[in-house]
Amino acid sequence: MRRLVILRPEPGAGQTLERAQQRGLEAISMPLFEVRPVDWSVPASGAFDGLLVTSANAMRHGRRHLEALRHLPAYAVGEATAEAVRSQGLEVAATGDGGVDQLLAMLPAGLRLLHLAGEDRREARSARQAITSVTVYRSEPVERPGDLAQLADAVALIHSPRAGARLAELVSDRSCTAVAAISPAAAAACGEGWERVEAAGEPTDEALLSLAERLCKDSGAT
Repeated sequence: MRRLVILRPEPGAGQTLERAQQRGLEAISMPLFEVRPVDWSVPASGAFDGLLVTSANAMRHGRRHLEALRHLPAYAVGEATAEAVRSQGLEVAATGDGGVDQLLAMLPAGLRLLHLAGEDRREARSARQAITSVTVYRSEPVERPGDLAQLADAVALIHSPRAGARLAELVSDRSCTAVAAISPAAAAACGEGWERVEAAGEPTDEALLSLAERLCKDSGAT
């Protein structure tokens, strides 16, 4: 079985590592980024009908002004994000399971949503809601992420297009490394020359780990 190398920032890396080990995978964590809070303030543009939360990091690093937003219902992209919202004492009105576009398609048109977001983000496509985004955290590259030689004959786990691009910057000899990416966009960002690159069927950690498990166990990937 091949080693799985988890490249997402903490604390998500540790959570994914635990899930991978529960599946019986040999996994290690090698974060390519460190997530840090950004000074922010609530926009003075008027009233909002709810909060759009697309990452648990928004709750971890955006705490400064959450008290002023506690009256707003929150809409979370996945259950892990919803749990982070609840941990801050906010109400979760709806939880998606297929990314931000799927979540917004569930919601009524015309809602005025405040998106607590990271600096690097993909804006929603064809949203029927009025979305105001404010940056509450950023992910900064780790200059020396670890022993990149451990990627040889391993499966690299990619959680975002930015992580895929960063991996491509760091690794020149890609011929013995397979890549499991959370989305087609994340897979494309990794570039060419990898032994194998596949995208998960849906943009969730569980779907990504299912793909990674198959690649780790697939003798055809060796």
